[in-house]
Amino acid sequence: MDIETIGIAALFEPPSPDRDRTDARILSAASGIGFMAIKDFPGDAWLTPEKRMELLRIFALPDGEKQKLLRWNFDRTKKNVYRGWFPLQPTAVSYKEGIDMGPDLAHGQASKGAQSDDPLREPTPLPAEETLPGWRDAAASYYRAMEAVGNALMRSIARGLGLPETIFDADFQGGISTLRLIRYPLREANAGIDTSGPEFSVVHKGETRSIIGREHADSGFVTLLAQDGVEGLQAKNLAGEWIDVPPANGTLAVNFGQLLERWTGGRVRATRHRVIAPKTARYSIPFFYEPRVDAEIAPLPLAGAQPFEPFLYGDYLWESATNFVEMAGIKHLREPRRAKAS
Repeated sequence: MDIETIGIAALFEPPSPDRDRTDARILSAASGIGFMAIKDFPGDAWLTPEKRMELLRIFALPDGEKQKLLRWNFDRTKKNVYRGWFPLQPTAVSYKEGIDMGPDLAHGQASKGAQSDDPLREPTPLPAEETLPGWRDAAASYYRAMEAVGNALMRSIARGLGLPETIFDADFQGGISTLRLIRYPLREANAGIDTSGPEFSVVHKGETRSIIGREHADSGFVTLLAQDGVEGLQAKNLAGEWIDVPPANGTLAVNFGQLLERWTGGRVRATRHRVIAPKTARYSIPFFYEPRVDAEIAPLPLAGAQPFEPFLYGDYLWESATNFVEMAGIKHLREPRRAKAS
């Protein structure tokens, strides 16, 4: 099965047969390969090389400016532990640098998503306006556009499952969605590590290619990925084969996470994916659409769905996210809040 590109303009319009058909196509992709591409939505003007470059300018900052944005596990003088900059780690399989930004980017420090009592709601360190003029406004605009798309997709999934379309809305009000900017440079041949083993390389179309993004399934709900036109992202199809995710301008690659798979009783599928090295540096802009820290994840009213004990999203996110290499060494910095017994 190939990855389908779906126009979703109807999701932003009143109920109609066209919207019903779009819902059906989305649920088919979500329950099948678990991956799709979308086009034709408010904010899709961002998906051009020129507009993406407005966000990716941050990678041109001098190293000294990037170091001001580092997270605690890379600079113990910093207070931020979950948001902020992660540098290249030469010996890691996932060879990338970038920045994670939270809702305060788009909604200000006073938002429910930016509070200092929980590292998942900490403020995001950002470059000064004079250092990168106009960048903050551009990033905030992009963040808000992706929030709107994420909400539209969650409502579509709800309708496709026969649930009230607003069933997820309250959980995502004051959510802690993450906007991540990533640069995958070419790994230097003299990096001092053996990249010939199966952990670091694969054979693709008869050619040995390095792995620069380790195989995984996203842990959360919905990921909206803007690519830079450079190939490299692959998804595993239902037959267990790796297929390329086309990096077309004007589209977002969409994949669904393990928590949404669990929440929907397996109706939605979380697909494993990876990044293999292209011939040039690669940039990507994933947006992880996420609910509130204190959203209680409980079984949905779906026939035949396996019951589970309700839990708080923040507890689940911290346990899963802190297993990634760029989050190493911070797991002990947050205690579970746990859902109250019903």
